[in-house]
Amino acid sequence: MVAAGIFLICCVCTCPCLCRKKRATDHTVLTRDPNSMDSASSLEMNIHSPLEKIPAIPPRVPPSPSRFSMSPKLSRIGSLHLNMAQVVKATSNFSPALQIGEGGFGTVYKAQLDSGQMVAIKRAKKEHFDNLRTEFSSEVELLAKIDHRNLVKLLGYVDKGNERLIITEYVPNGTLRDHLDGQRGKILDFNQRLEIAIDVAHGLTYLHLYAEKQIIHRDVKSSNILLTESMRAKVADFGFARVGPMDSDETHISTKVKGTVGYLDPEYMKTYQLTTKSDVYSFGILLIEILTGRRPVELKRPVEERVTIRWAFQKYNEGHIVELVDHMMEEVVDAEILVKIFALAFQCAAPIRKDRPEMKSVGEQLWAIRADYLKSSRRG
Repeated sequence: MVAAGIFLICCVCTCPCLCRKKRATDHTVLTRDPNSMDSASSLEMNIHSPLEKIPAIPPRVPPSPSRFSMSPKLSRIGSLHLNMAQVVKATSNFSPALQIGEGGFGTVYKAQLDSGQMVAIKRAKKEHFDNLRTEFSSEVELLAKIDHRNLVKLLGYVDKGNERLIITEYVPNGTLRDHLDGQRGKILDFNQRLEIAIDVAHGLTYLHLYAEKQIIHRDVKSSNILLTESMRAKVADFGFARVGPMDSDETHISTKVKGTVGYLDPEYMKTYQLTTKSDVYSFGILLIEILTGRRPVELKRPVEERVTIRWAFQKYNEGHIVELVDHMMEEVVDAEILVKIFALAFQCAAPIRKDRPEMKSVGEQLWAIRADYLKSSRRG
């Protein structure tokens, strides 16, 4: 993001919704962390929402054993053994034609091994080699401990000489952001968007509750959600992830702010206290993005529409809920369903941590909303 863009964003006030009372807030200016892809001051605004618009939490939905399997042992690290000669061959010497992504850690390449297996290889940027050691170690160690259908799998890594590579499963259908931008052909319908949101919620619930150690992703965003050919979602890029509090009496960990502009938890940005609720906030912003098709911040739009959550909450309160739905999605969705799902998104993105639901509850509510949507579709 260009410097001017970041400067403008930092000056804008945003706020997710459902604030119980108007709170005076100080603008926090953060020094850009050289290790961070995007660090910025929070985007805040003070808005109110009538409590009656918040849907009640539906009955508890038990986790599926197939979705919430136990974490594997550390022996998964290096399960795919490659040397640099094999990597160079598989990526055609890191050909730009095989580049499929780029982030704070480095560039991601699509690669085909001699066995025919397709993999993704993330190569560290040499100009940030020393600074990125923490991100590299974090991603390898955390990926090695997780095994869930909605999380990208680690297959191996290389840490030798001046090369650091992470090798993961290849997810062939691009990112969620690609699909929202219409770059992958057919536009996502409402049911697909719901299922993607549920998949992401399940992946985050696993990290927060069912992994060997609690993991906070810290960079949940549409470009880090990969889609399979059957449109199942997988959360990727654990470079900023952190293990949560180790003691039961600890409520947070204190750490430098890292993440992406527009998705960052404003309370984390003020206090430097990271909790799983920071991922919940990012998920709320992501859910609004999934429904509207708009990025969290769009500088080319009119001033009143540049911060998407601010624009969306105003439309929501004015009763113009239908106008929020992505115009590229040619489908009429029952307004009652839209009210429920937007209310849930705003609740996740509440500016105060304690007002946000747990990720597990979010997944349960999304399941209930999807059930209501399918019923309304059959009636229609």
